[in-house]
Amino acid sequence: MRSGAKTTELRLIPVAGIPLIEPGTDLVSLICEITENQGPALRDGDVLVLAQKIVSKAEGRYVDLATVEAGERALALSNDVQKDPRLVEVILRESRQVLRHKANVLIVEHRLGFVLANAGVDQSNVDPRRGAEPVLLLPEDPDKSARLLHEGLRRRLNKNVAVIVNDSLGRAWRLGTVGVALGAAGLPALRDLRGQPDLYDRPLQVSETGFADEIAAAASLLMGQADEATPVIVVRGLTWPAKASSAAQLLRDAKDDLFR
Repeated sequence: MRSGAKTTELRLIPVAGIPLIEPGTDLVSLICEITENQGPALRDGDVLVLAQKIVSKAEGRYVDLATVEAGERALALSNDVQKDPRLVEVILRESRQVLRHKANVLIVEHRLGFVLANAGVDQSNVDPRRGAEPVLLLPEDPDKSARLLHEGLRRRLNKNVAVIVNDSLGRAWRLGTVGVALGAAGLPALRDLRGQPDLYDRPLQVSETGFADEIAAAASLLMGQADEATPVIVVRGLTWPAKASSAAQLLRDAKDDLFR
């Protein structure tokens, strides 16, 4: 897309007026109505970044802990991590394996391959009407969610708007969470720069950039982490010469992961 162009200026524009999202909400229609009526009007080449929570809420990804019975493994692990055994049970159901744990920390490989705390199962900013003790899971398939949104926007607007489903994750080397792309459509999630010349005309040997993660992190500056209620950001001004790919391309294979 727009090969040969170079990004020289970037704008991040919050989409104001997003209401609390209910299960079954048509996010394409909602976003189009808001952006068409009060702006910013979406353009070809824009990237729409959506917080994972509104995607999960629209997909109805709630579990009520009051309905969960913890198994033996969850009961044993809950003692080590000092978490509700029912919550641990839900985390285990969403995970392939437990990688690390200690008091108040449970790092797992999610069933989709993400390495993160608590399998992304969240209790913050969760609608209390969704159960006696509701928690929210990650989208069933964030890449599919992004693709359906991307395709829906193209049908509705006749514009090519890329989509990222964003969440905040910790990192192995550094403190603090940053925004990352759980799902992506319409842009290259990973850009392979190997073979391109540097300033001194030496070919790059190992350089790959997490393009979708960089966009997600930028959008997170406006989304916030608490009560900001800004779950949709338009990123404008980017260019990308590479072919579109899913966020799954960003996942490091376990055999190449020195932290496992």
